Amino acid sequence: MSPEVEQQDSRQQSVKKTVGIPDILRGVVKMAPHATGMIKHAPGLIRRPPEAKRTIGSVFQKHAAEHPDRPFVRFEGRTTTYGEANRRVNRYAAALSADGVGKGDVVALLSKNCTTDLLLMLATVKLGAIAGMLNYNQRGEVLEHSVGLLEATVLIHDPECAEAFDSIPESVLPQHVYDFAEFDAAAEGLSESDPEVTEQLPASTKAFYIFTSGTTGMPKASVMSHNRWLASMSGIGGLAVRLRHSDTMYVPLPLYHNNALSVSLASVLASGACIAIGRSFSASKFWDDVILNRATAFCYIGELCRYLLAQPEKPTDRQHSVHTVVGNGMRPDIWDEFRERFGVDRVVEFYGASELNLAFVNAFSVDKTAGFCPLPYKIVEYDEEGNPKRGDDGRLVKVGRGGTGLLLAQISDRVPVDGYTDSEETEKKIIRDAFKDGDSYFNSGDLVRDQGFAHIAFVDRLGDTFRWKGENVATTQVEGAVDSYEAVAQSVAYGVEVPGTDGRAGMIAIKLREGADLDPSAFARHLYDALPSYAVPLFVRIVDDFEQTSTFKNRKVELRKEGYADAEAERVYVLLGKEKGYTEYYDDYADDVAAAKVPKGW
Repeated sequence: MSPEVEQQDSRQQSVKKTVGIPDILRGVVKMAPHATGMIKHAPGLIRRPPEAKRTIGSVFQKHAAEHPDRPFVRFEGRTTTYGEANRRVNRYAAALSADGVGKGDVVALLSKNCTTDLLLMLATVKLGAIAGMLNYNQRGEVLEHSVGLLEATVLIHDPECAEAFDSIPESVLPQHVYDFAEFDAAAEGLSESDPEVTEQLPASTKAFYIFTSGTTGMPKASVMSHNRWLASMSGIGGLAVRLRHSDTMYVPLPLYHNNALSVSLASVLASGACIAIGRSFSASKFWDDVILNRATAFCYIGELCRYLLAQPEKPTDRQHSVHTVVGNGMRPDIWDEFRERFGVDRVVEFYGASELNLAFVNAFSVDKTAGFCPLPYKIVEYDEEGNPKRGDDGRLVKVGRGGTGLLLAQISDRVPVDGYTDSEETEKKIIRDAFKDGDSYFNSGDLVRDQGFAHIAFVDRLGDTFRWKGENVATTQVEGAVDSYEAVAQSVAYGVEVPGTDGRAGMIAIKLREGADLDPSAFARHLYDALPSYAVPLFVRIVDDFEQTSTFKNRKVELRKEGYADAEAERVYVLLGKEKGYTEYYDDYADDVAAAKVPKGW
């Protein structure tokens, strides 16, 4: 049995197979102390009319008006109160208005984590404009594509992102471009009053564009409306995370990530709590920063939790005040160890996607589940390419309780899809006439297990993307970068499981040009220049040829099944890091990846 299959079996053994009435009752008991706050937020899940005059900006400025002296954001030792933040946000909004930014316009933000990035986003959405949250790991043509999609009126960039900004061609930049210092100067002395438009904006207004990888190989901009964000505030923040106003949520994830911008900020504003922003994640200094920021909660992705567990034990593991963590990708086999080592009371695992019209959240505090969803969905059988399978009657086939299948979210007037900025890309994800004539479902592209009582467990990402380092990696984007290397004639990219890690690591099979040899160091440098670091494949397999099909899909399935362990070892290279590049495969490599020893230089 291959390591990949052993890992899958291990996961299935550790996942909670089903959820029962005792689990629900225990969860209700844990909810009791928070009943008042939960009752306040419950209507937000039942009814959120799109025409309601309620948005992120109006929620934020209401807290600022009622409790101006409460801490709102902490960053590198400095605390900014709600009142102070709101005044600065309003000055920023006035400066954006002066450049013609209004409802429906886009403000592109290219920034690493900092207070300014958060306040610029709030200023943008207060005007009814859309914050285009650019991924600062992107470079060159990928970033050019992303900026082009936004069609922004203004672009504001962080000096810390100079390398990314400098790679954007002037031809796609908007008329108004500022760095932080220039924009602060432009906002100096402007009005600190709340913009009049904020209280008039309907909840259906678009709030953010969050970039996500798709099967086209280039990023797509998924749409987050204020209404969807408000659903996150009510469902995840108010009913599941349940912070008190005295709590502080620590956010080590980038603000272009929905876990930070939607889940964490929504949880904070659900109660008027404080958000603490980490500039970047550091496993060795994580708990020190948590303690410095007096955090009582934090958000995560699964890899973050694994890296924390890989650190040597030290006193700070228990010298913090964190009682709740919220995120996605916590592996069932490390769930108990994580809670016990770090003294965390509640793990609020959730499942969602930037473009998806529903989310699951562990509101009942059940161990080893992605949680509960009250909205309509189906889990269906799928083929080896990750597509929903239809039965003899032409309809999709549902899996039973305890079964594993492809997750589909029903689309209706009550639960619409915001989708992507490109309507054609959205349509590709919609499945029509699934169970009856005229119905429609959004294909999540994810494999989940039905645990009963409207609970699921996440199993895997299907199709032409795989998830690694908390990011979706498009195989066609990786193939494009590999194929542009002069020694490569053709390539096929796919994800493979590495025991002890989350998601799938990138693996590339390549056919070399006749007479060409692979220079492992030069090849690694090329890929690091062409791809975000998390998309650089960990494994490179040299093959003589591929089966001659139009898409190589059948061959990709076989390659994925063989992985790296069953391939000829002398023809597999593994990534040591940005500096050392690729080297020949060695037996302990997978263990080194799981222990976070390699690759270096992410």
